[in-house]
Amino acid sequence: MTEPRTMLLREAASRGKYAPLYAHLCARGGHEWRTTFSKLERILGFGLPGSARIHRPWWSNPGRSGGHSHAFSWVAAGWRTKSVDMEAETLIFVQSEGATARDTTHASTDSDRGRRFSVDDIFTPHDFGPWPEGFRCSREEIYGDEGR
Repeated sequence: MTEPRTMLLREAASRGKYAPLYAHLCARGGHEWRTTFSKLERILGFGLPGSARIHRPWWSNPGRSGGHSHAFSWVAAGWRTKSVDMEAETLIFVQSEGATARDTTHASTDSDRGRRFSVDDIFTPHDFGPWPEGFRCSREEIYGDEGR
């Protein structure tokens, strides 16, 4: 059974603005997909934002500290961007390690999707330890509205 965090990420990717890209990548075979910005726009049904054409980090894959919401559409589908040519407006998606055959059912279990995937692959859980001794935090202390 897929862990709850992974299921939430997949559900968000399948419902979000970039859901058409998520579905397209889930359905793709092969290990690499060379595409253009305009082909992505046809798949999405809308134009990419200007920042996708001028800001290289727009295409970066999420890291341990997070990432762009649109990037979760390709990561949740088991893909990563590999090479982006801003001038030619082309890029390459590659399957993430452990990813295998795709389908368009957006099933909630790893075995149903035919691949291994965990949200922990994107966001490594951190244990920051216990709260410091004597630490207190309340709404009143944060917002200064004691007595209201």
